Amino acid sequence: MHPRLPLALESGLCLPDTARVAVFAPRAGMDLSPLQADQCHVITGNRPDFEDFEARGFDCGVAPEGRYGAALIEIPRAKAEARALIALAASVTDGPVLVDGTKTDGIESALKEMRKRTAVSGPINKAHGKLFWFDSAVDLAGWMPAGPAAIEAGFVTAPGVFSADGIDPASRYLADHLPQQIGAHVVDLGAGWGYLSARALERDNIARIDLVEASHAALECARQNVTDARAQLHWADALHWEPDARPDAVIMNPPFHTGRSADPKLGTAFIAAAARLLKPQGQLWMVANRHLPYERHLAELFAETNEIAGDNKFKLLHARRPARQRR
Repeated sequence: MHPRLPLALESGLCLPDTARVAVFAPRAGMDLSPLQADQCHVITGNRPDFEDFEARGFDCGVAPEGRYGAALIEIPRAKAEARALIALAASVTDGPVLVDGTKTDGIESALKEMRKRTAVSGPINKAHGKLFWFDSAVDLAGWMPAGPAAIEAGFVTAPGVFSADGIDPASRYLADHLPQQIGAHVVDLGAGWGYLSARALERDNIARIDLVEASHAALECARQNVTDARAQLHWADALHWEPDARPDAVIMNPPFHTGRSADPKLGTAFIAAAARLLKPQGQLWMVANRHLPYERHLAELFAETNEIAGDNKFKLLHARRPARQRR
């Protein structure tokens, strides 16, 4: 954690001596040492973050459990998700609610919104971010988390998940161009709320599809969007997940952002994961934005690669016969 919390404690913020402290949406590797570890309940639906804090001995969950003496929120980028977390934290907390984040994550906007609703202490300004806090008695009912909402074609999504407002154009492009025969056992890496898998399952020749997704909220939407008995859902980090049998095919629309910055290394890590999972004769179909330089990495990991469709926005890349079979 940036040194904002210690500064807040020095400036007069009082946390409970014994009551539990809820920590909402902390990022992997974040230093929570200013808090008592045995008092913390880390609440996150992101599987890599969950695993990081669990490995460090923290009590972890995907939802609040009971009441808390205080809460700390690391705000996410999505405004609706940030509001929902703040409201949820206030509803389960009997003491102060702390909100922390960087300017690029929207902390300024959150502070401005909260000042319209209640008295706010702080902020503590440090390391390109702010931390402020308020009493949990504030009424934030209008910000409470919304359940899954219906979008086009009967799919449902939730605030904060990728492409919450509608079908992602790149995923639609991939689904529209997938061949009829893609293999009996398919893995959808980074499955999101399930659009690609739902479209893939239009093929009767698929016997099994594994949806692998790190976002718990997105996977819960996928449970409603993909009800076919051939689908198996896994809350897991796509980069490290291991199947019980190697698949014939992987389909994916890999992420390429870290925070607000483009990071093609995320996509190349997904490609490496696909190559590791597949059968020796396995195939990968992936979609990418036209400018992303994935071809060289594909050529290093697969015996055959080519672009099978594309326009000025997207390219559909196909690769087969992974060159390295590492478990």
